[in-house]
Amino acid sequence: MSLTYQQQKLVKATVPALREHGEKISSTFYKTMLSEHPELNDYFNAVNQKNGRQPRALTAVILNFAANISNISELIPKLERMCNKHCSLGIRPEHYEVVGQYLIQAFGEVLGPAMTPEVLVAWTKAYWMLAKMLIGREQQMYKDFEGWTSWRKFNIDRIVSESDDIYSFYLVPQDGKRLPAFLPGQYVSVQIQVPEGNLQSRQYSLSEAWREDYYRITVKRDEGSAYSNSVSKSYFNPGLVSNILIDQMTVGMVLNVSHPAGEFFLDLNNSSNVPLVLISAGVGITPMVAIANAVLKSQPDRQISWVHGSRKAVPFEQHITQLRKNHPNFRTTIFKSQLAQSDTASVTYDHNTRIDLAKISPEDVFLHHGGAEYFICGPEDFMIEMSRNLISRGVLASRIKLELFTTGDLALKFNKKVMHNV
Repeated sequence: MSLTYQQQKLVKATVPALREHGEKISSTFYKTMLSEHPELNDYFNAVNQKNGRQPRALTAVILNFAANISNISELIPKLERMCNKHCSLGIRPEHYEVVGQYLIQAFGEVLGPAMTPEVLVAWTKAYWMLAKMLIGREQQMYKDFEGWTSWRKFNIDRIVSESDDIYSFYLVPQDGKRLPAFLPGQYVSVQIQVPEGNLQSRQYSLSEAWREDYYRITVKRDEGSAYSNSVSKSYFNPGLVSNILIDQMTVGMVLNVSHPAGEFFLDLNNSSNVPLVLISAGVGITPMVAIANAVLKSQPDRQISWVHGSRKAVPFEQHITQLRKNHPNFRTTIFKSQLAQSDTASVTYDHNTRIDLAKISPEDVFLHHGGAEYFICGPEDFMIEMSRNLISRGVLASRIKLELFTTGDLALKFNKKVMHNV
């Protein structure tokens, strides 16, 4: 179902007006759809619904697709990210029917008389062009999942404290069947019942190389945004699912878990032996542990340089120290911004500050090597800063991979910020 040249013009001509009223579209679309189809609340992030991030993300993807409908190659990474997340949540073709109905309806409310019958037909065709691309890719992914296309029940076998606010959950499948392999860096979705009555799902990176008998995820407590006055400190919008996992889930309890997914990974099927640089901050350490463990097991001679920044304790600190002792080709540079009395320079940290790549020798991050691969995970602003620094020092953007969960405006702004003035 392709658009004629005239239909492409009609769609593109309405994009500026739709972008101008993007907030109205987002709020109208989701509010109407979820009130008439409350069962869909189980698929959507309630927190991102309240703060408007999820509605804005979907609207942004649709409008950017329409604006680039004759050249969508730049959108492929974002669409791949969306497909991975959809498959981790169990999104099905029938969901696209519902979304399309209410999205086009919201467009009509914004455009008013400008939504002529011809524009309606053109927009409907444009939406289904995108939807069929996503559905087709998702069907391929579901086929690769080999039957595990919905939620699978896992028992919590162990809970291990990795730092004051970060905990690892060891998850064992109830059915006792061998777990499928995944690529290090990928994630699973975890689904739980929340007090409001809906099911809620969140994505957590797998923090261990593949094992056939258990998966491990590592979860950080999310206190929310801090507000201080002269008397006390309060927190707004604390994490929902993460905090329930940490505060209420115990060994023996059951979680619904999805098949591993995600486009941020190191491809172990590629025999490349180029140096690997891992750059992480905070809980962004989790996929890096999986990557380091997997590489050192399958390619023990591969050069790895890991740069990590933490405010205080470094999660998996003892494990990382042991890797460094056992593998001469594995080096680390640790930044800590808030030292404890027990911290000792060159033992628990290298620099008493937030991560600054300028403090690291170019040789220690393989800037001299034209093929080194760079993986970055942490807060979004951190990833932007690290990427721009590397690109400004000669690293090709194609050699940098980032753990982005967003697919909307933020992802587009991210790419623009990274590439601007470098």
